[in-house]
Amino acid sequence: MTTETLNDAQAEAAAPDTGKKRGPLGRFWRWFWSPTGAISLGALLLIGFVAGIIFWGGFNTVVEATNTETFCISCHEMEQNVYREYRQTVHYTNRTGVRATCPDCHVPKDWTHKMIRKVQASNELWHHFLGSVDSREKFDAKRTQLASNVWRAMKTTDSRECRNCHNFVQMDYSVQEKRAADKHQDGFKKGMTCIDCHKGIAHKLPPGAQDAIDKLERELGPRTDIEGYLKQVAAEPPHGAVR
Repeated sequence: MTTETLNDAQAEAAAPDTGKKRGPLGRFWRWFWSPTGAISLGALLLIGFVAGIIFWGGFNTVVEATNTETFCISCHEMEQNVYREYRQTVHYTNRTGVRATCPDCHVPKDWTHKMIRKVQASNELWHHFLGSVDSREKFDAKRTQLASNVWRAMKTTDSRECRNCHNFVQMDYSVQEKRAADKHQDGFKKGMTCIDCHKGIAHKLPPGAQDAIDKLERELGPRTDIEGYLKQVAAEPPHGAVR
């Protein structure tokens, strides 16, 4: 009698006798947890490794498919409102032909923050199916709140997505207009971030925007890493910066 046979016999003897024959699920469960000589540990590891690759590939494909402008405007609320405004801005059409799409501005690049944003976006999908903003009137009624949510997120992350393209350390102030160069340097020294001054850069400001902006400023204030910024600028000052 082999070891496997002995173990099976001992398991059957220890199991309570219910008088009922095992069903398909019971037989599968027993097979799943029973040792077998037919499949080696190496084979099991290989199968698990391949299955993991397939799962990860499928998961990543779905994530990337939902991380496109086409997916973003598949909801008519986005296509008929903010997307049409965005098409009239420099982020859509400009002299260099470099476009910033919806995900570029609203979805983090790094995996951890991207996944957090995807989970948060499930609330937006929920309201889409509820029809919370399925008309122009409903959308405009919630517009200030929706804009404030985005401003808050960008403020607390130091305009992280803006900095994927606009890194202030690499700015050349000598080729900027004097007013822009002065404003940039003054804003950075005060601990301001991109979204503080550029709220209407891709979408029009909603009614009551100033009240919402003032409330946000009182709540969050300047960014807290200003000392780190000043040290960074001192080590690598932007070209044309006033020291």
